[in-house]
Amino acid sequence: MKFFSTRAGTWTGFAAAALVLFGLAPLVLSGFRLGLLAQFLCYAIVAVGIGLAWGRGGMLTLGQGVFFGMGAYLMAMHLKMADAEFRGGPGAVPDFMELAGIRELPGYWVPFTSPVFTIAAILLLPTGFAVLLGFAVFKRRVKGAYFAILSQALAGAFAILLIGQQTLGGFNGLSRFRYFFGFNLADPVNQQMLYFIAAGALLVVMAVALQLRRSRYGELLVAVRDGEERVRFLGYDAANIKVVAYAAAALFASIAGAIFVPVVGIISPASIGIIPSIMFILGVAIGGRASLAGPVIGALAVAWAQTALSEQFPSAWTYAQGLLFIAVIALLPGGIASVGALARRLPSKPTAVEAAA
Repeated sequence: MKFFSTRAGTWTGFAAAALVLFGLAPLVLSGFRLGLLAQFLCYAIVAVGIGLAWGRGGMLTLGQGVFFGMGAYLMAMHLKMADAEFRGGPGAVPDFMELAGIRELPGYWVPFTSPVFTIAAILLLPTGFAVLLGFAVFKRRVKGAYFAILSQALAGAFAILLIGQQTLGGFNGLSRFRYFFGFNLADPVNQQMLYFIAAGALLVVMAVALQLRRSRYGELLVAVRDGEERVRFLGYDAANIKVVAYAAAALFASIAGAIFVPVVGIISPASIGIIPSIMFILGVAIGGRASLAGPVIGALAVAWAQTALSEQFPSAWTYAQGLLFIAVIALLPGGIASVGALARRLPSKPTAVEAAA
């Protein structure tokens, strides 16, 4: 009975989230606010992957900006190629290359004229890179603070590498996109479509993460987090178990980055370096990394607070975020998602029969 009640509660939660995202939000929010919410949902998709890798697997992934950036730049390259073909026909170079004096299209840009190739690259390249990196790291039993520092250094190195690539926009990145798979991005209807894509992607990613959590693999992942040596003693390869969660988190981040680009209209090294990676972790920590909904709640709360406070207090919102992080960690170590569990543990008022007894 407990299993069925838990399953019913999960489906109820998904139905309520779908109702809010697809029914209520488009009705009450303006086009600008709906675009902001779409941006926040992209952050929430990244947070779901971090919750799986960190909350369930114990891997503090401080470099998710790398995979977010890979998906974003792959999508941005396709969008710029679509713009170039619209302006100058097949083989035309994007506008930022013309301004930089580049007259010939680099060879690695050519395949991104194909939407199918672009989608395949977004799904496969970051995931494959995460698999290779995961095997290289976890097979050598690198974990804990060493893994966190390594992943953060990777994010910084990736941002620096992009700054030096003029064929990828350099420091300014890629921007001024006009079309998204044939749809005009200036049309408000298409902008709302992007919001629905972001909302649908979040629900799908959460469903996949939930399935992984409840499967036998999810139990093994928790076992590796709590006692890696014991898992090895039982005959399981802990590195392989970690790689799956790390690759899934990379895939989620890449999908989020690919949706982020047409929603926001720009991607640059500043959006994928060390600071954005830390902000992803901050949202997961505030929301509660141990639950499925906690990272989503935390990512949305941090993104909303950042936007609201930066509008009212441009020079002080970072301090407010720091205070929010300290308050949650001190008062709610399990994050915002643990409020319900704490409420259930509070002693209830005794009934008249219990009082008489």
